[in-house]
Amino acid sequence: MTTRLVVGVSGSSAPQLALTLLTVLRELPEIEVHLVVSAGAERTIELELDMTRADIEALGDVVYDPRDMAAAISSGSFLTAGMVVMPCSMKTLASIASGVSTDLIARAADVALKERRRLVLVTRETPLNLIHIRNMETVTLAGATVLPPVPAFYHRPSSIEDLLRQTAGKVLDQFGIEHNAFKRWS
Repeated sequence: MTTRLVVGVSGSSAPQLALTLLTVLRELPEIEVHLVVSAGAERTIELELDMTRADIEALGDVVYDPRDMAAAISSGSFLTAGMVVMPCSMKTLASIASGVSTDLIARAADVALKERRRLVLVTRETPLNLIHIRNMETVTLAGATVLPPVPAFYHRPSSIEDLLRQTAGKVLDQFGIEHNAFKRWS
């Protein structure tokens, strides 16, 4: 049985996180990826990956225009396992925390919350100000999981790719999706 997972890529730095997650998801044929790439993400993809929006979108099974507020993922009647926003900019976090659906990523996140589905936000900012922290508190109280991409070293990473795959694996763990993205503690 196919599991639908919504993946939002917002305009924060570190689109490498999204690229790695999407690459890992390609290794899992039972997962159908419903992908939304924001306009801001398009720019960071160009600047930080030397790739295009189309390169990233090619990794999704179903791709949506971030302005399409009538997309399937904007409705609670469209069943999914939930959503991850990776990376999640502070702007996107603020939209989700305030319930203001300014684009399809924020609307799909709002749907995940209202339907009590998993919502994982891989927030990317440092240092944090009080507004960021309060927005993280708000989404957590609403049912989301805030999962900053904090590198782990227990699996003895030998490359940046190892660190990125560990974060992707931690995201997939939140959805109960089996994977081999990184070596687990034993």
